[in-house]
Amino acid sequence: MNKKIVITLAAAVIIVAVCFWIFGGQKAQNKVDFVTEAVRTGDVSNYITATGTIEPVTEVQVGTQVSGIIDKIYVDYNSVVKKGQLIAEMDKVTLLSDLESARATCDGAKAEFDYQQKLYERNRTLHEKQLISDTDYEESVYNYQRAQSSYLQSKAELARAERDLSYATITSPIDGVVTSKDVEEGQTVASGFETPTLFNIAADLTKMQVVADVDEADIAGVHDSARVTFTVDAYPDDVFEGIVRQIRLGSTNSSSSSSTSTTSETVVTYEVVITADNPDLKLKPRLTANVTIYTDTRSGVLTVSNKALRFVPESKLIGKRTVTDCDAPHKLWTLDESGFTAHAVETGLSDGQRTEIISGIAEGTQVVTETVLKGMMPAAEVSQENAERSPFMPGPPDRNKKNKEGKED
Repeated sequence: MNKKIVITLAAAVIIVAVCFWIFGGQKAQNKVDFVTEAVRTGDVSNYITATGTIEPVTEVQVGTQVSGIIDKIYVDYNSVVKKGQLIAEMDKVTLLSDLESARATCDGAKAEFDYQQKLYERNRTLHEKQLISDTDYEESVYNYQRAQSSYLQSKAELARAERDLSYATITSPIDGVVTSKDVEEGQTVASGFETPTLFNIAADLTKMQVVADVDEADIAGVHDSARVTFTVDAYPDDVFEGIVRQIRLGSTNSSSSSSTSTTSETVVTYEVVITADNPDLKLKPRLTANVTIYTDTRSGVLTVSNKALRFVPESKLIGKRTVTDCDAPHKLWTLDESGFTAHAVETGLSDGQRTEIISGIAEGTQVVTETVLKGMMPAAEVSQENAERSPFMPGPPDRNKKNKEGKED
């Protein structure tokens, strides 16, 4: 006979024997106890969970609007900077050359404009006295207007060259800390359709925010100023506090698929911004946070454990005790010398472990939560526990290792 079949049959015999001992060997009343607990005042909360990323409340990307070579860098990661402080300089040779060229062009255009202006004013006086023809006067007006336009254009080019030169001197726009440095001295940056980012500067790392992705099924319960707790893997024993500051209306769609199936589904999430104090600077930018958002909280209410609401006295276990039941969707049971009595209660909020009791029972009342065998574990768990611990049952691979040379019968 197969060894596995023998072991299975032996385990079944043991389980049957235990059940017979529990339910038929002696009077059940002499072998079972009933665990009770008091109805007490406490807090009950509903919550949802999400994950998010820790970010500074204010973070500015510092870039450059001109192309060129980074000549000098005066800050590094974690450098504390002030608004207007010089943090980098670009090579200015080309920019200075462009500035001189624009200035020379502007000077030439101004000289031409001054000449054409004087000529125009002279010809206007002569034309008024009819000493020159209309053609000569109109030509002087035309030349004057062209010279004026050229001069204004050259002034604009000069102003742009001066502005480009000022962009070569890069200063901090805010007071803060350098969180990212994306360039090195001697590196060439090209300013095209996008401004290249040189540094990221966070304004105040003692104030952080968590941007959490909340599933569309949970977003209805989230509201502004809701209490939030979260943890990070870097400090698993620390629980950080925060509040919901903003619920962003823009949703994000992402597709998820199973590795064992070709089907995929779209997950819709909403970004919820949570502010948190960071006085010890434990929270670093870009850490992943495991977020708990409390959607509803009842403080100072009567509560019982959920297993008390699930308890039902079974006839096989109560012996000769009487049972006084009632017709109600939710009930709690009390036990005295005469037997069990059911109390209809109105329940409220539940957090999965404890439930709010609105009415139906008084504070301090001892209610039954479960049945246990005297000197043993709860009766409902006996069969499973004996099956797990039976020496005749096959254990996990690491507990019942085969002899390398042995074979099954």
